[in-house]
Amino acid sequence: MQRLMHWIDGAARAPGSDRWLPVHEPASGRVYAEVAAGGADDVAAAVTAAARAAPAWAALSNSARAAWLERLAAALEARIDDFAHVEARDGGKPFVLARDAEIPRAVANLRFFAHAATQFASESHHGEAGLNYTLRTPLGVVATISPWNLPLYLFTWKIAPALAAGNTVVAKPSEVTPASATLLAELSGEIGFPPGVINVVHGSGADVGDALVDDPRVRAVSFTGSTAVGRRIGARTGAALKKASLELGGKNATLVFADSDWETQLGTLVRSAFQNSGQICLCGSRILVERGIYESFRERFVAEALALRVGDPMDSDARMGPLVSQAHFDKVLAAIERARAEGGHVLCGGHALARPGWFVAPTVIDGLGPDCATNREEIFGPVVTLQPFDDDAQALALANAGDYGLSASIWTRDLVRAHRLAAALRVGMVWINTWLMRDLRTPFGGTGASGLGREGGVEAMRFFTEPKNIGLSLE
Repeated sequence: MQRLMHWIDGAARAPGSDRWLPVHEPASGRVYAEVAAGGADDVAAAVTAAARAAPAWAALSNSARAAWLERLAAALEARIDDFAHVEARDGGKPFVLARDAEIPRAVANLRFFAHAATQFASESHHGEAGLNYTLRTPLGVVATISPWNLPLYLFTWKIAPALAAGNTVVAKPSEVTPASATLLAELSGEIGFPPGVINVVHGSGADVGDALVDDPRVRAVSFTGSTAVGRRIGARTGAALKKASLELGGKNATLVFADSDWETQLGTLVRSAFQNSGQICLCGSRILVERGIYESFRERFVAEALALRVGDPMDSDARMGPLVSQAHFDKVLAAIERARAEGGHVLCGGHALARPGWFVAPTVIDGLGPDCATNREEIFGPVVTLQPFDDDAQALALANAGDYGLSASIWTRDLVRAHRLAAALRVGMVWINTWLMRDLRTPFGGTGASGLGREGGVEAMRFFTEPKNIGLSLE
């Protein structure tokens, strides 16, 4: 059986404890590999390697670090199909989604931040008394903790700006989907990446994540995952006065107005609800529809959901694969049963598919009020609710209900209304007549229970550097 090892100081390394965790194939439920079950000793070794490599890496010019990231991007791009196959097997996502979108985005992350490093400039302020300018220096060793839903996409989203800014990295991918991070680390070794600059330690959050967060040599932590874990990390980094970026959950609203071109945009609306089996923090899981079109919209939306092909990730026609794990499968099915208990009407789906693996049919529910648990708590699966509204004020009130504030989308031809509502929505990101249109230069993140801080573009470069002001008298 394949064993996925740590990558520490430029080489694969078995766990010091010789403990291993099973890695399951979601499409079948069977164990196909084992991953290292790291612990505090493995973390300490990785942080030591990163600390040893940090001065030389920071001393490189921006263009030299950019060149290393470009080499890694080119090597990854040359093996897109290999990485897409790994992602499909490891996480259950459709191969075509990984091949055509997620792995190319990982390549783009590396390339974007390679160039961002050469464009990230100090600030200067010339005043009456003299000149003030700001230097931004690397932090040193930083930790990145990435989730299972978009494994390589978010792994590179974190390590690329950290490396570009001159830091060395100890990365913890999810133990549920560890394969692509392992493969990328091995690829970095093949192209001769300096040892200790990129380190990967596998294992559970309790054993590896906590040790990383608590190590005093780790100067910053970038985390993407659940709100519950984010709160725990925030408490630990706060006590240590350590920088933290926390990209957490979402319960995102989709606002569909009667004047929108919703019939031709229906494909995008369905995709925004069910892409990656709803296992994307930006999916629109609460669809709010103006009452005048509610019945016709509901009928068409349910028909489109029923038409989604759910199947084996390697099936080129499959648009949805299985959920990532048995535990998550059980959680999503329990959430559907809770919705029924709350009085929700399951319009389609609401059940597991009769086949091996962790497949749940696309599920659409209506008849629930805004205060029920189903409409307030993140499910993170192929489950969406429909709710009618009567006017702009009610749509805004429904959209802003709850603790989360990651994203929303507005569908209307009235751009005055769209801009007014976008400004009033308590979220970090709003799309108008589109979904998931991302420019890597823009800030990414949410408010409330959706997290703290922003990633992307200059925000990421700022997070991974320390500003130092220098004042010079000109008198």
